[in-house]
Amino acid sequence: MSTPKYIDIHVIQTLPFSNVNRDDTGSPKTVEFGGVERTRVSSQSWKRVVRQHVEEAVGGETVRTRRVVVGVAERLIKQGWEKSEAEAAGVQIALSAGKKISLKQEKDESDEVVLTTNVLLLLPESGIDELAALADEHREVILAEAKKAKKLTGMKPKLPSERINEILSRRSATINLFGRMVAELPGANVDGAVQVAHAFTTHGTAVEYDFFTAVDDIEQKLDLPGSGYMDTALFSAGTFYRYANVNLTDLLRNLDQDTDLARVLVKTFLDGFITTVPSGKQNATAAVTLPDLVHVTVRDDRPVSLANAFEAPVGGGDGFVRKSAHRLDSHAGAIAELLGESHVLFSAHTTTPGAMPKNAEGWGHLGVNARSFEKLIDDAVGVALPGGRS
Repeated sequence: MSTPKYIDIHVIQTLPFSNVNRDDTGSPKTVEFGGVERTRVSSQSWKRVVRQHVEEAVGGETVRTRRVVVGVAERLIKQGWEKSEAEAAGVQIALSAGKKISLKQEKDESDEVVLTTNVLLLLPESGIDELAALADEHREVILAEAKKAKKLTGMKPKLPSERINEILSRRSATINLFGRMVAELPGANVDGAVQVAHAFTTHGTAVEYDFFTAVDDIEQKLDLPGSGYMDTALFSAGTFYRYANVNLTDLLRNLDQDTDLARVLVKTFLDGFITTVPSGKQNATAAVTLPDLVHVTVRDDRPVSLANAFEAPVGGGDGFVRKSAHRLDSHAGAIAELLGESHVLFSAHTTTPGAMPKNAEGWGHLGVNARSFEKLIDDAVGVALPGGRS
């Protein structure tokens, strides 16, 4: 049997009236595809909730932040450091990390000015604890340098940069999955093993305007006319095509060939990709649906998106789910003819009744019906990463 290299996951999922991922104007994101405007959900938006799902499942929270200086200072203050001393320690950590990392002033949520790094750093949250412990080891050196300098940012680096960069370069489960790019710390870069596409509706959509008002309860009791507040919010709805792939070779390289851990991460990623929904406007819409169709393949040659199945928008009339599923099945069959099926080591799907063909048990080009998300994931990972424990 050929060596599995990629897992592809394709999802057809309907989101009702919602705005899970909005642009800078508050409108649902869009894309023009096939000459028709579609609703879009960015890969970053869906990837974030999947990352959080993985971290909750396997542990080891990862933080993306420019506030490492603040984080170090907060931890030292809890250990008994004076605030000014703790802030000096946080600044020393940043200054000693390397010449390419600089500091700038920002206001925090309480309108207090704080120092932040010029770049977002991605590291296990435990790494900030380790940086604070490192500063605590060098307390006398830090305080002596702070005393000499006219201002904190004018201090000279005094901490061991190798240890700081080693901590900043630590990896977590999700860093091994999704990667990390920090140009200012080249040794911290990690090639991601996961690619996630922007989700888009299989059909044309239009943004809906929702005019709403809020009642002022006291004014109402006084029989005063009018509302306390009025505004307009923007929403959309549609059936989406979603796609992602996992490069098994890259993931195993990131994990030093630890197949057992790779199995856990891939299973958790696939589960998260299937079951999570971005959080935007969810309190107002509760658009927490599950996919209508999930199709997973394991390949030994290359990843294959089926997005072009929907370059021509699906027509409505009696809904989009079954028609989208039919389009996906048909396109998957055409791709199989073009590439041949010898490179497909596993192919299966799960579906809701609404996505099943009217006159058949399953779809002809989407593999066997696994009946449940759990079995679909277990079977796919069993072929992709055989042996070991899950």
